[in-house]
Amino acid sequence: MKDLTSSVYTFEDLIQGNFLYVDKTEYIWQLIRPAKEMYFLSRPRRFGKSLTLSTLKAVFQGKKELFKGLAIYDKPYDWKKHPIIHLDMNGRDFSSVERMEQNFRQILMEQADVNGVDLPETASNTMFHNLIKTLHDRDGDVVILLDEYDKPILNNISKPDCRAFLDALKVFYSVIKEKNGMIRLAFITGVSKFCHVSLFSDLNNLTDITMDARYATMLGYTQQEFETNFKEQLEAVEKKQNFSHTDFLAKIKNWYDGFRFEEISESVYNPVSLANFFEKGGKFSNYWFETGTPSFLLELIMKSKLDFSVSLNSPVSSSFFNAFEIFNLDPFVLLFQTGYLTIDRVAQRQVPFTNETVTEYYLRFPNREVEESFNNSLLAYCTTVRKQDSQELILKLITAVGTGDADGFMTLFQSIFAGIPYNIHVKDEHYYQTVCYVICDLLKLMVQAEVCTNNGRIDMMVAAGDWIYVIEFKLNKTADEAMKQIEHKDYAMKYRKTGKKIMLLGVNFDFHTGNITDWIKEEYRG
Repeated sequence: MKDLTSSVYTFEDLIQGNFLYVDKTEYIWQLIRPAKEMYFLSRPRRFGKSLTLSTLKAVFQGKKELFKGLAIYDKPYDWKKHPIIHLDMNGRDFSSVERMEQNFRQILMEQADVNGVDLPETASNTMFHNLIKTLHDRDGDVVILLDEYDKPILNNISKPDCRAFLDALKVFYSVIKEKNGMIRLAFITGVSKFCHVSLFSDLNNLTDITMDARYATMLGYTQQEFETNFKEQLEAVEKKQNFSHTDFLAKIKNWYDGFRFEEISESVYNPVSLANFFEKGGKFSNYWFETGTPSFLLELIMKSKLDFSVSLNSPVSSSFFNAFEIFNLDPFVLLFQTGYLTIDRVAQRQVPFTNETVTEYYLRFPNREVEESFNNSLLAYCTTVRKQDSQELILKLITAVGTGDADGFMTLFQSIFAGIPYNIHVKDEHYYQTVCYVICDLLKLMVQAEVCTNNGRIDMMVAAGDWIYVIEFKLNKTADEAMKQIEHKDYAMKYRKTGKKIMLLGVNFDFHTGNITDWIKEEYRG
């Protein structure tokens, strides 16, 4: 059995260290077949982008012996050595434009040293020009590998001077287009795709394979790849934990599969999560986002009044997946591009009064790991509920719902809202509804929001044990008004035939106190 690793991202180290490598070199072959090409690929963090670049690097270093037994080994390729400029933005200090410029210079000096070039230190874009030209004149067409191009943007996206970073990046990255004739292959990776970076405006000859069906499963593992390559690990954990094979596969799939990078392509597992899972002896846990969700994303979500309950049930058009405006950030788009959301299904809708149809896309959380990680981060950001205290809170809330203890349920919610910082309160009913939705979803209660009936929309439905709660929220009004709406529109009728007991809850929030001020409960008798 080969060793697993979640920390080694260099192809050569994986092969020489006898670590498990799932063969993705057929995709690498398709990338390098054209005489010249320039690619862009966006994928969530910790998904194998760095390993892909490292594999390309080994190919263009002519290290054929490393690929023995892999798909690319017997391809009609000359394995010619090319000069390589590997620009890795990971782990660099981009806290200011000045520091970014210093780091670009440092990266280029390092690459010059690796390639045996004496590179005078000037402006970073001039150094980049000179390095490409010098290598090309000496050794032929150059290969450029750029890892996490958007790191400087994401690190400063919420700063007032973000435009200055963009302007500087535009100057630096435009070198790639200007030296196009000297480049054998350029491969650029990142998490997001921003409109106002030269890669997607000036650099119009860049082939974007982010949602290309041919490369949709190049990063991550398909179900077949997983079962084939991890067969021994699966058998060892199944035996140790006394799982049935079918149940074990289903549980792993629920936790770590589900990322779909093109609408009709197969979903894939997160590779880092699987490696961590088996390294930890088959312990189901959140590995991918264990370092936490970026605070700027959580801040953007809360300030933008993003309504998850509506957004996750509403379709988006194909334009949703295009590069987006950095000065008009849509948190839902950013959630998709950073991997918190993925494509669930695709539907065709008839355009009224025409014979035309439009394609609509529905999104979802990829799997349990991502959903729990995100909800934990959001809950910790907007309340005082700590991760170490969440398990006890979960048990109390589920017990309250399942036993029909509506007062206990609402009292617990009061305590949660009491911890929400005043500066993120939003004068909007949707804000409080969204927080409730996230909490209930985190607790794995059966929860739905904005539930359609034949007479309106229910704000929230929660179910556990023998009970279903039908909840209506009001802001700066009264619980009585909320209850009257439930009764007037007969929201409970939808659940009469479920065989469950039904609890009606009218709830009022007060913006000034930032909490629930009163509620009315009433058991539905039909």
